[in-house]
Amino acid sequence: MESPSEEVAITEEETQEAAQHSEPAPTDEAVDNAEQATVDSASEPEKEVDLAPETASMVKPNTEAEAEAENTEIDSDIAEEAQPEPAEPVRFQELALPEPLVKAITKLGFEECTPIQGRALPFSLSDYDVTGQAQTGTGKTAAFLITLFTRFWENPLQQRPNLGTPRALVLAPTRELALQIEGDAEGLNRYMDMRTVCVVGGMDFDRQRAELMKGPVDILVATPGRLIDFLDRRDINLSGVECLVIDEADRMLDMGFIPDVRRIVYQTPHKRKRQTLFFSATFNDAVMRLADSWTIDPEHIVVEPESVATDTVEQKFWLVEGSKRQKILLDFINHAEPERAIIFANRRDRTHKLVEFLKKKQISCEGLAGDIPQKKRLSTLNKFKSGELKYLIATDVAGRGIHVDGVTHVINFELPDDAEDYVHRIGRTGRAGSTGTAISFVSEDDAFNLPALEEYLGGPIQCIQPDLLPDSD
Repeated sequence: MESPSEEVAITEEETQEAAQHSEPAPTDEAVDNAEQATVDSASEPEKEVDLAPETASMVKPNTEAEAEAENTEIDSDIAEEAQPEPAEPVRFQELALPEPLVKAITKLGFEECTPIQGRALPFSLSDYDVTGQAQTGTGKTAAFLITLFTRFWENPLQQRPNLGTPRALVLAPTRELALQIEGDAEGLNRYMDMRTVCVVGGMDFDRQRAELMKGPVDILVATPGRLIDFLDRRDINLSGVECLVIDEADRMLDMGFIPDVRRIVYQTPHKRKRQTLFFSATFNDAVMRLADSWTIDPEHIVVEPESVATDTVEQKFWLVEGSKRQKILLDFINHAEPERAIIFANRRDRTHKLVEFLKKKQISCEGLAGDIPQKKRLSTLNKFKSGELKYLIATDVAGRGIHVDGVTHVINFELPDDAEDYVHRIGRTGRAGSTGTAISFVSEDDAFNLPALEEYLGGPIQCIQPDLLPDSD
């Protein structure tokens, strides 16, 4: 029997065969030039793009010449205009999904599609490329996972591929988002027999490799850097990828990951021989060019971003010392006794430490972060919804999907690095006609985020001393 390393080793002949089905790897000079073009285009003013007739998006190029033309101009379907929401929400039962998948969706407590799911799934399930403008928390993760599970269920392989050869690749910019995608996949795969593997940086490489070698992989979720590590070792072969998902493309651009992503995409089959689902919170000129280079005539879906609900949310900014944040949080909880609150932290490790600290002080709370198993996250959310749990400590990635009425307070234990994340956070309170309070701790560790937040909110922020309680030292 061949060893795992022998099974996944790529011979010269296999490499040449894969090259026939994939785009040629670019030279360093070509990558540099492409990157410079992307950067240059990001600095140019955005041009108005006329929307093509709706039927045009349903027609794919018939010739290689037409396909090449797609690469030289921005797809006319990609515009910054929001689409009207369907009059009635689409129910999952209406989408002709596999019965085990519908059963899992129902078990998770979902009956109706979110706007992006209702608009994207009819196209993605029909094998069309999709570009979606939506933030985390809008349901886009389920949209592409449902597409992948349906595709593989309806088109099982007669012969299982070699180890390390996934049928779908999902690229995410951060470890936390990748882990959450893996967790969501586990929930949807409850009654199906498919394998999802996640490879991300900052975690044990050998353990991830061992997981890869356990058997064929249907869905590989990865961050670009760690995937490059596996590709360099030839532990992963992307020549069999049937569907490529790129999530939060704008963040990948901001974080400088695009050279790695380009290298990865070049190792998958040509875009005419794969389906591509491309998501981004924003679609500036640079992101639009990336989408155009990796997709063919995509259906473009736009979901309106959240706005600041200043009329229903009272916003307070407290000046605090970084070393005293835990004490001030505890004092506030003991003094004000919020009926139901979500406390946001910027990192998973901070979330876990806060949960540990508050529990030691006899405060009933649980954490919600991307590295927490899906079953545990669902249990925690259900307790929070029912009122059994009063306080939830969450990261941005995990918290964006929380839609619970009756949250009276949102507490930002630290200011988010992204102003949009602030809006998502405080949007968890003041819902369904109710009022809420958002309290943000501003310390020397994150005060530098204030100018960008003021610009985003459109006005100055007044920070005050939290003169709320007697000292409890």
